[in-house]
Amino acid sequence: MTILYRDFNSYLREIFGCRVQKISLDAGLGCPNRDGTVGRAGCIYCNEKGSGTGAISFAGISEQIRAGKEGLARKYKARKFLAYFQSFSNTYAPLPRLAALYEEALADPDVAGLSIGTRPDCVSDEILDHLATLGKTHLIWLEFGLQSANDETLKRIRRGHCVAAFTDAVQRSRVRKIPVCAHVILGLPVETIDDMLHTARFLSLQDIQAVKIHLLYVIKGTALDEMYRSGAYSCLSREDYAAAAGEFIALLPPRVIIQRLTGDPHPDELVSPLWALDKQRNIEAVRAYMEKNRLYQGKNFGSFEF
Repeated sequence: MTILYRDFNSYLREIFGCRVQKISLDAGLGCPNRDGTVGRAGCIYCNEKGSGTGAISFAGISEQIRAGKEGLARKYKARKFLAYFQSFSNTYAPLPRLAALYEEALADPDVAGLSIGTRPDCVSDEILDHLATLGKTHLIWLEFGLQSANDETLKRIRRGHCVAAFTDAVQRSRVRKIPVCAHVILGLPVETIDDMLHTARFLSLQDIQAVKIHLLYVIKGTALDEMYRSGAYSCLSREDYAAAAGEFIALLPPRVIIQRLTGDPHPDELVSPLWALDKQRNIEAVRAYMEKNRLYQGKNFGSFEF
């Protein structure tokens, strides 16, 4: 099979010599875009469970890890795991509370490291210093939700931070040698393919180590749901998403890891598009577009002016 992009599973196998899987965790943390710090309503696509993950849990971190290990070991034959703090903003709490959560996850001997999902406006130097210390003995990833490199889009989706907050957070993380993964969403309201590829060009010039590419899908009970039902928003087709993702990847430098090619909507919460539920077919559509158009990661990197 042609290697079209640098995937995360291969990267982890290179490091650990075995299959490594992420265990999604809900640490019960909040978001400054919901508690009034920067906003109260949250991003337009996010519901009360945190971007439609459906991951709200009343179990402790250790219990969530035990349950996750059992299922992932059975399904993927995984031998090591990354504890993925996924729901909401997982650096948004006092350091003592965060340190206890992280250390509880790392206490499991099969947990090789952490992936910490958060916002770029929620990482103090104190927290980054602690993560850098953990990084001396474990693999620690910070995942920042950028979504778009267009400030007008960020305002439109009620993101509550600007692009400059992302570049600042990346710089402060990288000074401490913490690997950074940027989250982006394709199909945001009003954005054209040129807007989406502007984000790719922007990211190609940043000191990031990975990207997660998400499809914007509509979740029940969100502001985006209201827009969709009123006709103010329409979703990308699978074909348009595959084209956007393929062109996006071709602009990224070969060193960047592609951690994700599409999202995982919860079937009970999804409004549209229903094709978003068929993850494997969607990945195959991206690959097929790239193969048909002779694209691969890095092909168009550096061939543009920003």
